[in-house]
Parts: sequence; structure tokens; C-alpha cells
Amino acid sequence: MSSVETLGGLQRRMNVSIPQPQLRGEVESRLKRLGRTVKVHGFRPGKVPFKIIEQQYGAQVHQEVLGESLQRTFAEAAQANKLQIAGYPQFEIKTQDMNAPLVEYSATFEVYPEVVVNDVAAESIERVTFTLSDADVENTVSTLRKQRAVFEPVTRAVQNEDQVRIDFSGKLNGVVFEGGEAKDLPLVLGAGRMLPDFESGIIGMKTGETKSFDMTFPADYHGKDVAGKQVTFTITVHSVEAPRLPEVDAELAKSLGVADGDVAKLKTEIRDNLNREAQRRVKVRNKDNAMEVLLKVSQLEIPKALLEAEAQNLMQQTLQDLEGRGMKIPKGMQLPTDAFEERASKRVKLGLILAELVKKHDLYAKPEQVKGLIQEYAQSYEHPEEVVRWYAADASRLKDVENLVLEDNVVAWVHAGAKVAEKTVALNELMENN
Repeated sequence: MSSVETLGGLQRRMNVSIPQPQLRGEVESRLKRLGRTVKVHGFRPGKVPFKIIEQQYGAQVHQEVLGESLQRTFAEAAQANKLQIAGYPQFEIKTQDMNAPLVEYSATFEVYPEVVVNDVAAESIERVTFTLSDADVENTVSTLRKQRAVFEPVTRAVQNEDQVRIDFSGKLNGVVFEGGEAKDLPLVLGAGRMLPDFESGIIGMKTGETKSFDMTFPADYHGKDVAGKQVTFTITVHSVEAPRLPEVDAELAKSLGVADGDVAKLKTEIRDNLNREAQRRVKVRNKDNAMEVLLKVSQLEIPKALLEAEAQNLMQQTLQDLEGRGMKIPKGMQLPTDAFEERASKRVKLGLILAELVKKHDLYAKPEQVKGLIQEYAQSYEHPEEVVRWYAADASRLKDVENLVLEDNVVAWVHAGAKVAEKTVALNELMENN
């Protein structure tokens, strides 16, 4: 027997009863099975009197049977009442007399919400596109050359991209501020290590020259003592070195992993890698835009149990990421889960919204879609067939790919229904924004 109460919002309480004879019968059955193997001093195995087994193990077995019965009868009652349970129930045994004909308990829990996804026809969405150009490839080659530059002394004035060795002292109201002084500091101009206004003050100086100039720090500068304030820097240049870039030749190609030094092959690999990464970022941008539209047009209440579980999951992921970067994490360390609630809320909402859309519009991943995506991944590896076999060997790996295909299907559904504005983006914009 069971009955269901609504406590407010998504919270429910279900009252269930279990016939006592049912519990007693299962307890007795388990104790008898236990008696066949249990060892008790003074008795041969299998010859221990039932009363002794009951005295020693009865309470433990009763708790086991009761716990299993709670889970089973709760699941049966939830199914009978057509309830979709979110999270785990909290059980409360109401019967004090364990000899009563019925053991009554209550289970408090949350149910999944009704998800309303309104029409997206009135919504505008940006869909980005990208086409790799020859200039993108050449710019990447140029960047790779700069990363392998050799610096050589020059007698001319400092130019951008030179490497200089300097002393500097920065004063606020005539006093050197914290972090405002350095000796014999190597610095490549244009690498973004220092503020642009600081670096521009060095441009045009020569070896041995000393110069003072005023500079105003940005208002949002991380050093609060000088943020938004004007300071005076005094700089002495000790040396100036200009970059000498390697030629685009077989030696460069070999240093970048092309064993035979074929420059044409190097550029082809760069093109393929750039295009693969750019298209991945395009996909992420378009998915994010589609998800924002769905959040905007949907109404639903979030089960607290799912929110708490997701926040906990994000916290654990953060700790694992920190540990992966070499940080020592004390065993059992926890972070405040409220710091993750906003992200958790968004993720839970989107999960519920996507589940509703997939079911309502049959957006499930088709086998050919899963196969196609795996083959697409595999092409970036030296032995694609091994990658395909690797995915096929594990159901959880295939499930991950299915989820990605499912998301692609939802994005396509949003694009098909909303007002789409195409936007062509440049490579540098893609790389900066993701």
C-alpha cells in the first residue's frame, strides 16, 4: 500500500507499508542459509542451533532485509504512481513496534519537473562560419618561426619584437611602489609580458641609454596601489638583440615533426590541424549560442537534489584539474559548492531541456551519425582504424559519442526553427574567444 503527498514545488512524500510476515520470512530464510556455513565455537559447521544463529546474527540480517525492502518497495510504489524520482529519497521508519503486522515508512524525495520549451521561431541566433585561408597558414608558419627565433646583438635603436635587457624603477609620488623595480630583466617587446605603454616607452632607446617617462596604469590593473594612477618609470637599456628567424626549409620542417623535411607536407599538416581546431571551435560557439536560446525560451523548476549533485561533481572536477596541473591537494579537501551553483544550475537545466527535446522531436543519435563522428575523429590519427576499434570496444566511449551527436541534433533543430544570422569569423577571433 502507498499514498503520495505533495509538500510543495517538486518535493513529494510517499507513505508505504510492508507486511511484517514478508520481512520475517526473508530474515528466517537468510538465517537458515547462514547456518549452513557459519562457525560457532562448540558446534560443527551446519549443526549450529537456529536460536543461537538468530541471537547472534538476527538483528544484522533484519537490518539488511529491511534496507533492501525499503529500496524495493519504494521503487515499486514509485512506478505504480508513475513518479520520476530525482535524486535519492530520505526514508523514515514510522513503526516502532517491530512485531506489528505492518512496517510503515515514509520516503521524502523530489520528482523531475515539467519542462516547457516554447517556440524558437521568434528568436534570433548567430551561426558562425569559417573558411581557412592561405594567409592563415602563412601566419601560423610565421608564428612558428618567431617561436624559434635566435636573438643577435645589434647597435641600432630598439624596435618591436627585439629582446632587451633592462633595469627599471617605477615611482608613485616619488616612492618606488611594490613590484615596480627590477634589475637586468630580459624582455621581448610585443610578447605581451608587460603593459603596452611600458613597452612603447622603450622603443627607440639604444644600448647604454637611460630614460624617464610618465605612465598611467589601467583602472582595472591587478595591482590596486597603482591601478588608475600615474607613475614615473626610469629605464636603462643594457643590451638590444634582434630576432633572426629560421628559414622555411627542410631543417625547420624536421624540427616541427616532418621526418623527411618536406616543406609542402609541413604546410599541409599545418592547414589540416588549423582547420580541424577552427571547426571544433566553430562547433562550440554555435552550440553555446543554441543553448542560450533554449535557456531563454524554456520554463522549468530545478530539483535541488540534481543541483547539489552537479555542484559537487563540478567541485570534484576542479580539484582533479588542479591536481593534474601539479598542485598538491590534501586528501578529503573540499571547496565551497555554492561557488559552483550557477554553472551547475545551467548544466542541470540544459540536461533536462535536451532530454525533453530529444524525446519530443526524436533527436536521438542514429548509428550512422555515431559512426561518422568516430571516423571524423579518427582521421586526425596516424592509424585511424585503431581509433575506430578503440571506441567500438567500450560501450561508455560509444555513449560519449552518442551524447555529442545528440547535442549536434539539438543545435540543428534550433537552427532550423530560429532566425539565423550567419557571421563569418577570422581565425584569430576564433582562437581568442574559445
